[in-house]
Amino acid sequence: MLEFLDAFFSGFGLSLQESALWALFIGGFLSATILPGGSEAALIATLNLHQYPTLTIIAVATLGNTLGGMVNYWIGIWLPNRTQENKRGQKSLAWLRQYGYWALLFSWLPVIGDAMCIAAGWLRMRFLPSMLLILIGKTIRYAILAALFYGLF
Repeated sequence: MLEFLDAFFSGFGLSLQESALWALFIGGFLSATILPGGSEAALIATLNLHQYPTLTIIAVATLGNTLGGMVNYWIGIWLPNRTQENKRGQKSLAWLRQYGYWALLFSWLPVIGDAMCIAAGWLRMRFLPSMLLILIGKTIRYAILAALFYGLF
């Protein structure tokens, strides 16, 4: 029985190590949706493992976070009544109206970033430019966090 438990927990520990990138991806995805959460801690924890190349970690976090932002974009498309504004997303709407697609570079910002992705869908901004600018903004964010982790700043 002890051998079975030892083998089980050893295998479980190895699977947790291999799942660090999955946990990072899921954390990044969920934190970019309207669900609460932060992906910064998952990024730092994964970097601290020293098991994966930094660029892989940044890419996985960026991919998850970008896909989460695009979920918000699609939520915005499904929202009815685009002619009336509500108070919750007015700052995001103002940024998007003033700066256009370029405002999506800041979709990584807490609170306003989620609303900005929703507003982009709600305003029917084109998908590809929206996705590319969200991707670029989130990549820069994770690259800066990784650089801070390694003491490059």
